[in-house]
Amino acid sequence: MLELNERQKLILALVIRAHIETTQPIGSVHLVERYHLDFSSATVRNEMVAMTEMGLLRQPHTSAGRVPTEEGYRYFVRQIMGHTELPSTTKRMIAHQFYQAGHDVDRWMRLAASVLAQHSQAASLVTAPHPEQSRFKHLELISTLGRQVLMVLVLSGGDVRQQMLTLAEPVTQEQLSHAAQRINDNCQEQDMDAMARLSESWSALEKDVIKLITEEMAHSQNILAGEVYRDGLAQVLAEPEFAGMETARKALRVFEERSFLEDLLNRTLTTANVGGVQVLIGGEGTWEELRDCSMVLARYGVPGLATGTLGVLGPIRMAYGQSISTVRFIAGLLSDLVVDLHTA
Repeated sequence: MLELNERQKLILALVIRAHIETTQPIGSVHLVERYHLDFSSATVRNEMVAMTEMGLLRQPHTSAGRVPTEEGYRYFVRQIMGHTELPSTTKRMIAHQFYQAGHDVDRWMRLAASVLAQHSQAASLVTAPHPEQSRFKHLELISTLGRQVLMVLVLSGGDVRQQMLTLAEPVTQEQLSHAAQRINDNCQEQDMDAMARLSESWSALEKDVIKLITEEMAHSQNILAGEVYRDGLAQVLAEPEFAGMETARKALRVFEERSFLEDLLNRTLTTANVGGVQVLIGGEGTWEELRDCSMVLARYGVPGLATGTLGVLGPIRMAYGQSISTVRFIAGLLSDLVVDLHTA
């Protein structure tokens, strides 16, 4: 880990602050005049040269000022910035908005996405809370055409899943209803393993249906289960970093492609860090699609009961303190909602 002296830490923090505000390379004279520093521009310039050699700053072209590198932003977030909080007045205003939404989960999710985008000036995403361990509640099997069957599966917590099944041979509606009834009678509130054990002596049709049910239950336990609520993408694409078609396309893929989001969230967030905040800067050398972006992510909810995900995406030139404190505060409010919903 690089070790900076206190003056270097101050200069790096001010370069980042000024670059976020202006989007331009920052020179030593600008820093001294803008922030009334009590040391000379020559001293600032020497420190900036040293941090450039460390890889924390870079000079876009000769005679230009400096801009932070990805490593510079990472050092700032992890070593300099410290814990940040939203102002008390902002917290009260946001909390009042959620209070007015009652216990309507859909309204809370849409409001959370809107508030995140507004206060972080970034694109936001929020997923509804879902049980961490799927349990069976109810099944309907409806014959449609030939060997096609519509399966309507209800899991504990209200997660409803529909899927078209293609059976090996045609089955009557009476047979389907009998299989569904037997599963409903024997599998209430059972998890996947219990259902697999229960079905060992059942008919071939019932075993096939149980297999499909457990596959759906496994998918429902995915960190990105259910609908994803989004807001603020237009304002992010208006940032100068995304003026090029290729960078805009990558940002859209990150935000809209579910398979990418599933991989990203499953690899960065676990139930162990519910309430904690993860900051990904420039893809962290892992995700090429995030090379021009940063993300601030968190899980919310109650481990072992129900959890969801929220976060924001923006350019690397992001106001990290504001984004992190907003994500953390909204995660806390949504965790309180989960507690209220399951203790009401």
